[in-house]
Amino acid sequence: MAETLRKAMSINRYLKVFVGNGYYDLATPYFATRYTFDHMALDESLRDNVSMGFYEAGHMMYIHLPSLEKLKGDLAQFVQSALPE
Repeated sequence: MAETLRKAMSINRYLKVFVGNGYYDLATPYFATRYTFDHMALDESLRDNVSMGFYEAGHMMYIHLPSLEKLKGDLAQFVQSALPE
């Protein structure tokens, strides 16, 4: 996944990525996500195209209402920031 995403982001320099992570997610641990993005050899100029949100929940952070509220806000902010000016 990391190499494919790196290639896609390098080809389309406007591509933005949001990653949501639950702190108690045992299927896709947030430290593994952070490690992957830190080591995918993404050009320095593209690193700001990656946004991450962290939530007090597990894999399905949207079933934990406080996490769902934070996720909604984070996604709204992400979409707003990705819109052309």
